[in-house]
Amino acid sequence: MTPPIDYRRHDDIGVITIDNPPVNALGQAVRLGLVEAVTRGTEDRQARILVLVAKGRTFIAGADIREFGKPPQAPLLPDVIAHLEASPKPIVVALHGTALGGGLEVALGCQLRVALPGTRVGLPEVKLGLLPGAGGTQRLPRLVGIEAALDLITSGRFASTEEALSLGVIDAIRDAQSPLEAGLAAARDVLEGKLAPRVTGELPAPEASPETIADYRVRLQAEVPELFSPFRCIEAISASTEGSLAEGLRRERELFLSCMDSPQRAGLIHAFFAARATHKVPEAGESPALTHIALLGEHPLFDRLKDNAERAGITFTDQPEESTQACLIAPDASAACPSQALRIALLSPADAAELDGIEADLALVVPDRGALAELVTLGADASCQQAVANLLKVLRQGVVVSRQGSLLTTLAHAVRDDAANPQAAMEAASLMLAERGWSYRTSDIDLLAIEALGYPRHLGGPHRQASLAASATSETSRSRSRPASAS
Repeated sequence: MTPPIDYRRHDDIGVITIDNPPVNALGQAVRLGLVEAVTRGTEDRQARILVLVAKGRTFIAGADIREFGKPPQAPLLPDVIAHLEASPKPIVVALHGTALGGGLEVALGCQLRVALPGTRVGLPEVKLGLLPGAGGTQRLPRLVGIEAALDLITSGRFASTEEALSLGVIDAIRDAQSPLEAGLAAARDVLEGKLAPRVTGELPAPEASPETIADYRVRLQAEVPELFSPFRCIEAISASTEGSLAEGLRRERELFLSCMDSPQRAGLIHAFFAARATHKVPEAGESPALTHIALLGEHPLFDRLKDNAERAGITFTDQPEESTQACLIAPDASAACPSQALRIALLSPADAAELDGIEADLALVVPDRGALAELVTLGADASCQQAVANLLKVLRQGVVVSRQGSLLTTLAHAVRDDAANPQAAMEAASLMLAERGWSYRTSDIDLLAIEALGYPRHLGGPHRQASLAASATSETSRSRSRPASAS
């Protein structure tokens, strides 16, 4: 297997290249490779400066999700970044695509940051119930100040290249053909004295701003009072003003570990994984590509799909033809779908209550809120359902696949019948749906409830909560049934 990190010299510039597709995630092999490559570069007597770049469509897009929930392996990311920052030779990092989470923290540990146009940067850990735990809450405030750091870290939003430059997250934008070209040019500018590298961790601590901290606490109390990690983010950023970098990093680590222990972190990560591959039909096998589609009748979804059709190589028509492979049929459609084409009925959750009478191969249930729809197979086999799900995916329509009956409709009816306690209603309905076998994955029930019906994301979804409650009840019952030990 090819190592994910490469070091080689371009004249008097040492170049470290990350190549860990698809998104150059910070797995253990990448972390170890970075440490070793920086060491090689600093020991290379002919290299006067180092450049860090990544291959593929993006810089480092964050942690390796395959390591989630597993014991951490050395070197830990904070140690890797400390090694980068301590390099006796300046390290220029050239960003492209996205530099997110640990990826941005790696960049903050370098001495100069340039980016290609269109690059986005961010620290989205708060969306997983965490905070940036590799120095992000300490180094970012030193570059951009307290207010900007609070904005970026407590929201988890991404900043454009232009905003990142104006804030001071990056030092320059380079309109180059590749990250390597941009990095080499910036390194030459450093060697010629045109750009000045800085060690982020050696910058003065940001000016304290108690009023700004208080304002953000009030804002978060109003917007997300039930969440844990945003308030820990505030504490960590506040610590950046109170002492040395080492002291701030220690406090950041304490707060990061408290977030790791939070039930919310587990719920948010469950929701994160629930959103992956929701369009996959188990054991579907090879599925035909659908490229000629008839849109029959009128529906708001049609306009959204048309916007992405040309890019995806999809041909839409409002009249079925001999080449038509599938028909999306709105409730007001008058034209008939030809017999050779798959029939996909567009329904609201209310209309999907009785699917037995629907003359279609599949039903696409489109909720009033959220961007996620449900594709229910009625008579179509797994291969055909997968083909339609793939079609919707390339058209950028999020979809959950299910069978026999609508998960979304059942959840929505449960909420309607018990409006006073919608979370409990969805939790009870989720157990029933799992028993019926309508979902391919119980996490699909959770995701639909979160995205379409407003179930709290930090709880992970109704089926997760109901299962945890059932497990706790079972454990309590077993404990009570055990005979007391003899004294």
